[in-house]
Amino acid sequence: MAEQLSEMFQAADFKSEKHVPVIECADEVKGDEFFDVKVSLGKEIAHPNTTEHHIRWIELYFHPEGGKYPYQVGRFEFDAHGESVKGANEGPVYTNHGVTASMKTTQSGTLLATAYCNIHGLWQSGKEIKVS
Repeated sequence: MAEQLSEMFQAADFKSEKHVPVIECADEVKGDEFFDVKVSLGKEIAHPNTTEHHIRWIELYFHPEGGKYPYQVGRFEFDAHGESVKGANEGPVYTNHGVTASMKTTQSGTLLATAYCNIHGLWQSGKEIKVS
């Protein structure tokens, strides 16, 4: 049988692993009102952001309680890691691997974040939220 993408996602505690996406938002939100969700990497242990070693993208999903499939909230790509015609890490532009999305929902559920490191692969995390 062919490999499954789901088997390639890694998870750990973000306090001891720099590749784990950290989801920050309120634990309880008001139904049908916008709230901010911040997703970042390297909150406790900094992740490099160099031409050779960087986070390429973060995706954010919401899986409503009892729902079959998640909804994609957004995909955020980070394309500048110091590349330059002068050489690696000589460029003037670097992006930071952190985003803030504004969303609303009418149902409780789980926020899911995935991230891709160009060297260490796919990582995931989740955070439950309740709607009041």
